[in-house]
Amino acid sequence: MALSRIASSSSRSFNLLKPLSFAISLRRSISNDTTPMTVETSVPFISHQCEVPSRSVETNPKELLTFFRDMALMRRMEIAADSLYKAKLIRGFCHLYDGQEAVAVGMEAAITKKDCIITAYRDHCTFVGRGGSLLEVFAELMGRQAGCSRGKGGSMHFYKKDSNFYGGHGIVGAQVPLGCGLAFAQKYSKEETVTFALYGDGAANQGQLFEALNISALWDLPAILVCENNHYGMGTAEWRAAKNPAYYKRGDYVPGLKVDGMDALAVKQACKFAKERALKNGPIILEMDTYRYHGHSMSDPGSTYRTRDEISGVRQERDPIERIRKLVLSHDLATDKELKDIEKEVRKEVDDAIAQAKESPMPEPSELFTNVYVKGFGAESFGADRKEVRATLP
Repeated sequence: MALSRIASSSSRSFNLLKPLSFAISLRRSISNDTTPMTVETSVPFISHQCEVPSRSVETNPKELLTFFRDMALMRRMEIAADSLYKAKLIRGFCHLYDGQEAVAVGMEAAITKKDCIITAYRDHCTFVGRGGSLLEVFAELMGRQAGCSRGKGGSMHFYKKDSNFYGGHGIVGAQVPLGCGLAFAQKYSKEETVTFALYGDGAANQGQLFEALNISALWDLPAILVCENNHYGMGTAEWRAAKNPAYYKRGDYVPGLKVDGMDALAVKQACKFAKERALKNGPIILEMDTYRYHGHSMSDPGSTYRTRDEISGVRQERDPIERIRKLVLSHDLATDKELKDIEKEVRKEVDDAIAQAKESPMPEPSELFTNVYVKGFGAESFGADRKEVRATLP
């Protein structure tokens, strides 16, 4: 086993007497070991009008193995969604997150569920990071009642209020002013929490983003704007759409930080730094340098505006899951077989969730009239001629 070097000579004799029980207890200690360790980020942070966080990140074996499992789960979930879409079990828009998992996982490691997150339409993994279940994911994608939005939101509109996840939003950039509004509520309530408003490089030129950022800076709101820069807004390369693609600097008077968004530990360190700073000084921009392996959406093959060599090159050199795998193996925290076993478990979890989601019924037709108006006000739905009452809304 990878941790055999930890065992002393006396424990080896014990291992000979009771090999099975010892192996089981040792494996349990691998996953629950919280012994502190320090790891350096892959590349330095680059700052704009603020200090730079340390590259030395505190972590532990349990956290690293949790990172590996969570990202493997997210990756498998998105690949399964691809297959379900091609089988026409998922309809409409569907934007996949594979390649960007380190942002969701690293961010969650630095904050609590009391902090708010709001994002755009590439929202499946962010929802899972907030504690959402695979069943809720696949049921929502397939338009079933067991979905997180009761099957009425679909891929772009995941939501989990009890974990302060205020959803995926389909209008480009529209979630940023809403996120700044959440930050205003947090400051008004003196909650000592922050809001992470995520958007892509394709939304970075939206006027509403700068308007929201301006008022957030005026009022010192605890708003953290996170630009997930995967380098292509739909099929347009960042340099073709933005005169200044250094998005962490685009706040001008608002400080910013450029982060390796393919390194979960770097994301964790940056988000921890940003939260502490935002609570004291107001908004900050984090630019996550990341990459998506799929196209913009399922209707985009993703290979007409970039080469396959570019995609495979990022997979080989920067893949967030492989980085954690190498880290775990190099520190003898688990064996290669143990990591492959985790991936097998994850695959089964995803397959089981899909089977359950398929069993969930479609929403009732009456659901068309719910969640539109406030309940209890006697609102009525009329026919086209405005004379015949069609339904009294609940």
